[in-house]
Amino acid sequence: MKLRDYKYLLLLFLTFNAFSQYKFSGTVVDNTGKKLSGVEIVNKSNGRSIYTDKKGDFSMSVSAPGNFVFVFFIEDYAMVEKAVKIDKTETYLKVVLYPLSKTLSEVVINKQRENIAAVRKLKDIEETAIYAGKKTEVVVLDKLTANKATNNPRQIYSQVVGLTINESNDGGLQLSVGGRGLDPNRTSNFNTRQNGYDISADVLGYPESYYATPTEALEEIQIVRGAASLQYGTQFGGMINFKIKSPSKKEIEFANRTTGGSYDLFTNFTSLSGTKGKFSYYSFYNYKQGNGFRPNSQFDAKNFFANLNYQFTANTSLHFDYTHFDYLAKQPGGLTDYMFNQDPTQSNRARNWFAVDWNLYSLRLKHKFSHNADFSLQLFGLDASRDALGFRSNRVSDEDKQGTERDLILGDFVNWGAEARYLKRYTLFNNSNAFLIGGKYYQSRNTGIQGPGSSGSDADFELATDEFPDYGNQSSYVYPNLNVSLFGENIFKISSAFSVTPGFRYEYIKTQADGYYRRIRKDLSGNVFYDKTKYENTVKERSFVLLGLGLSYKPMNKMEIYGNISQNYRSVTFNDIRTASPSQAIAEDITDEKGYTVDIGTRGKLFEKITFDVSGFALYYDQKIGEYEAANPDGGAAVVRLRDNIGTAITYGVETMLDWNIGKTFLDDNENFVWNMFSNVSVTGSEYLESDKPNIKGNKVEFVPLYNVKTGMGMGYKNFLSSLQLTYVSSQFTDAENLEADPNDNIYGIFGEIPSYYVVDLSAAYKWKRFKLEAGINNITDNWYFTRRATGYPGPGIIPSEPRVFYTTLEFVF
Repeated sequence: MKLRDYKYLLLLFLTFNAFSQYKFSGTVVDNTGKKLSGVEIVNKSNGRSIYTDKKGDFSMSVSAPGNFVFVFFIEDYAMVEKAVKIDKTETYLKVVLYPLSKTLSEVVINKQRENIAAVRKLKDIEETAIYAGKKTEVVVLDKLTANKATNNPRQIYSQVVGLTINESNDGGLQLSVGGRGLDPNRTSNFNTRQNGYDISADVLGYPESYYATPTEALEEIQIVRGAASLQYGTQFGGMINFKIKSPSKKEIEFANRTTGGSYDLFTNFTSLSGTKGKFSYYSFYNYKQGNGFRPNSQFDAKNFFANLNYQFTANTSLHFDYTHFDYLAKQPGGLTDYMFNQDPTQSNRARNWFAVDWNLYSLRLKHKFSHNADFSLQLFGLDASRDALGFRSNRVSDEDKQGTERDLILGDFVNWGAEARYLKRYTLFNNSNAFLIGGKYYQSRNTGIQGPGSSGSDADFELATDEFPDYGNQSSYVYPNLNVSLFGENIFKISSAFSVTPGFRYEYIKTQADGYYRRIRKDLSGNVFYDKTKYENTVKERSFVLLGLGLSYKPMNKMEIYGNISQNYRSVTFNDIRTASPSQAIAEDITDEKGYTVDIGTRGKLFEKITFDVSGFALYYDQKIGEYEAANPDGGAAVVRLRDNIGTAITYGVETMLDWNIGKTFLDDNENFVWNMFSNVSVTGSEYLESDKPNIKGNKVEFVPLYNVKTGMGMGYKNFLSSLQLTYVSSQFTDAENLEADPNDNIYGIFGEIPSYYVVDLSAAYKWKRFKLEAGINNITDNWYFTRRATGYPGPGIIPSEPRVFYTTLEFVF
């Protein structure tokens, strides 16, 4: 038989299967008979969802007859769950949704949202992204009773397993999270996004995030672990996406939240949103100021955001985002171990300042094709700066003398990119499959300047080379970077319960550094004995392919066994190449990191009362970048932390997340009462398997606490809600040599472990009509602890965490 005859047989076979599908269709209306568009319809047996069109109609296919349960949901309407028997070629159903009564208590509304959230969890397919077989977590913000005004990360990420957090005391202006042996500093090991686009300084050249979307503006936070490397970038940590609230369905909705707290904390969050015809919008302005619990800790921040949307047709829409964020913070510097044990509230730095100016742009086109396919094109850009000024001797206890020079670092970040995605759903052998193909173009041109700052004490971010021509650390660089990538994944449904998702990512990276650095050394009398300027124009090009494979098995409704293995890659950043800290040096031959991530686990819901996710993981690093104590290869200070490729390392462990709905277990008939308990436990081991550096092999990997525990409960009656949370983190090393902390160290403060600590937080909220009152106490037991030993800003040295603080928030919505 000829090849073309086989083609005809295959076509006939696929046509027969297409006609063997069973069709489920219908219309959704409200209690007045008005047809509702945009209603989400979820098939609970497989989690797949569709939406009603502008006429309120819907249609979906199932591969075999049987009994199914469908959930119908849209904002401001009561959720409806329908059991449907499909045994005919076409089954039609008319569904009526009733508006939520404005007099219902918040708890009743939350119960509606809680039910739909259990179904809505990150599905296998979300718009033009595939998450099948991946370790994913979603933080739903409207279900949290927490200190949202300061983005308190202990509470916000309380149910995200395995995260390590660098706590800041500046009102939550920056987010620093890591995990599984990844440095938390400014979340630089994750690909950070807002509404799907990059927000860090430079995705490859300088992936630190100086901007964190205010929690009060968020609808949810989506977190995909290391397997995100195939779709979102090569980082070992994965991807964090801050999804901002959607526009209100009203023409105009005004909301205001004002917060006051300890140490003169004041924040105001005001939003305006609405929908009129095909046009919708959401905007907010957020102002924060405070003085901090240590001297020299005041901050002042402003954040504006605007989202404009136009729905051309039911299938085509355009979305524009603009974000402006700027702040000025005075930084009290770090402490030595001796200073921290003596008085953690002290500061010997009165002239250190930090300023950020961030401008983000995004334009996104979304289109649904009639043949069950989706397309998105996202254009995005950043125009930003980060300026740091201060006295940063690596001898932390040294006095900051007035009239002396300060270290000034100026960074400008200009980048733009485009990301296109096409996702096609198709049926093969009676099973629903999906194919994703995408590409990204990213270009940046950043500059970095280091030199002397003025002898004054104010926030003067101008170079003072005339005043201090012989300042020791001077440099000026331009960093043009180019990144082109192509990625793809495909969900192959082997059966209705089992799927295999292979994927790939091709990367082309070109990084450049064009500039000079000058090093000047002086003797004890202040005479210059060494003055050298080195010019550089380096270009580094590389290309590679990352591969991954995901598995998902759903033996029954709301139960899944999943697994994933994906390759990861982290390029050397320009901050790794040209150091800006007197307490840190960089090895000349430092190079990129490579490795892979493995996750395997089971997740689901038992008896409609217990939600769980239990998994094991491993992260393998080759040429892992780390720091260890060494003589300064560039001269100057006798002892520094040398940043270099340490060797081959692995972290591994078990992560468990359990949430028990006690109220539904024992008081299911009382819809006014809610009571939940959760347990978030991560047990992590680590080891350096190989290293050619002294005293490294066999050591523990830095930033890996053995135990990372968050547990607590939420309880509410009618319009009152409360939450109590305990956080415990065991000790962790901050360097590859596993240096122990020296309580008598009164010189550095940058070496040694972070001791174990625990923190207890309490929050409560009461809603009355359009008003809501929130209050809470963070760190109830008033423990003194720290989560970071900084090698540069805002240190160097130990950065103490906040003691007991109080906050109160008043919200009203019109």
